[in-house]
Amino acid sequence: MLAVVGTVPDLDFPLTVGRVDMVENRLSIDGKHVPVNRGTPALLGAMVNTLKVLGPRDITGFIAGDIGLGHGSRSLYRYLVEKGSQIDFNTIVFHYLQPDVDWHNKIVFMLNDLKKKPLLIADAGFMYAAKMSGQAQFYDLFTPDVGELSFLADEAAPHPFYTRGFILHDDNKIPDLISRAYLHGNAAKNLLVKGATDFIADKSGVTFWVDSPIAEAMEAMGGTGDTITGIVTALAGTGMKIPKAAAIAAKVNRLAGFFANPTPATQVGEIIRHIPHALEKVLKESYGQ
Repeated sequence: MLAVVGTVPDLDFPLTVGRVDMVENRLSIDGKHVPVNRGTPALLGAMVNTLKVLGPRDITGFIAGDIGLGHGSRSLYRYLVEKGSQIDFNTIVFHYLQPDVDWHNKIVFMLNDLKKKPLLIADAGFMYAAKMSGQAQFYDLFTPDVGELSFLADEAAPHPFYTRGFILHDDNKIPDLISRAYLHGNAAKNLLVKGATDFIADKSGVTFWVDSPIAEAMEAMGGTGDTITGIVTALAGTGMKIPKAAAIAAKVNRLAGFFANPTPATQVGEIIRHIPHALEKVLKESYGQ
């Protein structure tokens, strides 16, 4: 199962588990419809459109409403702890979730009890919880932006609010922050660092980076970090090795943005619409597929 665990900013959205489809630019999850804007819906939309090229695979969403108070996140944690051992997971991406170390550790215990450990990808709040619990290396991929990477690189910070100023300073180069995160065991086996230049790294350091094409308006858009995480999750979920999946995802996300010719008013759904074309082009030009 290719699974997405995340939240939507709707207090009235109940915990919902079901197959994810795209219907007229809206996500459909177990009969409930969600607009594709930013956050977990943008990640899901990117996954759906990536798999249009790679071939049909079901995506199962584990989604709850949460406006930052943690109620929906805790309901998802509880559901996975109670039901997860009965689910045949292949790949799981944990996305917008309120970080909670105790619940995170219960999820890890559940995953350790499975017959086969699934591929594990974490972004946003769950990545924070993984680092805060000392379990970062249990994961196969983190997808931080530069600010989130700074927290991973600060071995003394128990929470993102307490990331030390000198770590956040612009003089800190991303490869140095990556090295520091690995030195202290606060990074997953692989990193895809999202930014003006996207960096792919592992414990040996930066292995690849992508800095073109450039669509400057994307820097001001909400949701483009979510789409790149969705693309890499879909690629890795097909069995592609993570370093290759991360490099392709970075290229595709940028190219989809370039095709959309965005302005600061452009919504992320327009980027998502161009993902299939961008992926076909990248696969053909880079890998002869």
